[in-house]
Amino acid sequence: MTITRFESGPRMSQAVTHGDLVFLAGQTASNTEGVGVTAQTREILGQIDRLLALGGSDKSRILSATVYLSDIATFSQMNQAWEAWVDRANPPARATVEARLAAPEYLVEIVVVAARG
Repeated sequence: MTITRFESGPRMSQAVTHGDLVFLAGQTASNTEGVGVTAQTREILGQIDRLLALGGSDKSRILSATVYLSDIATFSQMNQAWEAWVDRANPPARATVEARLAAPEYLVEIVVVAARG
């Protein structure tokens, strides 16, 4: 089976397809200055839509999602954006955890695996 990498750099690819699966790298917001969890989540979900499309998939085919929050107290703020975006007919398996992210300005990071087709 062929492995295809999208938006690759020296350290990582933003998306990788293999067989019928699309794997996304952890997505963080690029606009973080003065922006809260809900806005960062919205931006990240837009990035996920774009990357899934590159890999031949979409949010209705997400199998699993892991959401990392720098502060679990912001869970409801993240969910505000998530619930407006998620395909309610096809919700993925999801875990949400509190974690120290790569830089203090990152409040949310989301990783997904989706089916292609």
